[in-house]
Amino acid sequence: MDEMALRELLASAVAAEPPMGPVVAAGLRAGRILRRRRLTRATVGSVAALSVAVIVAPALHGGLGRRGPAGPAPRSRPAAWVISHGGRITPAGTTRGPLRPVATSSFPQAVITPDGQTIYVLTYPRVTPVSTVTGRRGKRIAAGQTPDDIGITPNGKTVYVLSMQARTATPINVRTDRPGRPIPVGIRPRNIVFTPDSRTAYVANQGPGTVTPINTATNKAGKPIRVSFSPLTLAITPDGKTVYVADGGTSVMPITVATNKPGKPIDIGSEPFALAVTPDGKTVYVVTGGNVVPIATATNTAGKPITVGHWPEDIVISANGKEAYVLCQGYKVRGVWHGTITPISTRTNRPGPIIPAGRYPIALAVSGDGKTLYVADYPSSTVTAVSTATNRGGRPIPVARRPYFIIGAP
Repeated sequence: MDEMALRELLASAVAAEPPMGPVVAAGLRAGRILRRRRLTRATVGSVAALSVAVIVAPALHGGLGRRGPAGPAPRSRPAAWVISHGGRITPAGTTRGPLRPVATSSFPQAVITPDGQTIYVLTYPRVTPVSTVTGRRGKRIAAGQTPDDIGITPNGKTVYVLSMQARTATPINVRTDRPGRPIPVGIRPRNIVFTPDSRTAYVANQGPGTVTPINTATNKAGKPIRVSFSPLTLAITPDGKTVYVADGGTSVMPITVATNKPGKPIDIGSEPFALAVTPDGKTVYVVTGGNVVPIATATNTAGKPITVGHWPEDIVISANGKEAYVLCQGYKVRGVWHGTITPISTRTNRPGPIIPAGRYPIALAVSGDGKTLYVADYPSSTVTAVSTATNRGGRPIPVARRPYFIIGAP
């Protein structure tokens, strides 16, 4: 399916959706993910539009979106941030206590440093650092042609930017904001994850069906690991021993980090495109086209599929590991989308009552204490805080036009 055909298909589902960037012919599955991941790319010579993101971060302080030095720590601190066109950052939600790290989506378009001081945003064709303390933007950083994905090492020292066009991963030194030499990876690199010790990065290369390991100390790529057809998404266990790869068929493949050797594919019966690992590392949840499949990491066997809402697209797991939340595009009523979120108990693998989530929920994150979900609704340009105790949302918070992504602290 070419880009024009895919655009027409997606436009029929979401009338307000902006044009996408380059789309690889990988079927509707890739299109559904790209629909969530891309905003309009700038024309040559113009200021690039940013991927809009909602940031849920650790304890920060200072005036957000204001010029000048940070003031005294306020009693109530922003709980979420929206990155909008032009690099503006506006607060959404407050908290009186320190914010814990949050579980977030698998497809970042921006990352935040572990200390919560800087957000790095994909601003095509560069990367822009933004101070969360002063609200000031730093100098745009060249990071390969048409950056498509971004990740940050757990130690917060290096940002890596993937470029599908250049087939590279470009490291950026967080201390100096200077890019290093681009690292050749594979055709159409799509996702990057890191071992907990920050020593190794893994890049999914959709074109050749490989995963490329990168030594982050030397920034040299290792031998590509042959996995399967069209790998798209990666997840790594908290102990750093296994990387799981969602392929373009009907399976998930484990890679042993110690040897960089792939294991036996785990058949899940449908196309996987989003992964999430519980904090205890015992279960990988796989989002497919119609359900969610749990994988027991001890045996690498798939469990019974879990029924969720219509058109599941992404999944996050609370930091306490008790609940998984599945973002679903929902269903149409008289031409209008009605999105949902399905909670899943990780103890029983049973779904809970469906949570209404606006017309077209584009992304979500869950707070570290598991008490609050933040849901971005694309058409209404709002973010809603949902209490996980009651499964009820508060009043939608107006944010910058077209919120598009939610991420959080590593």
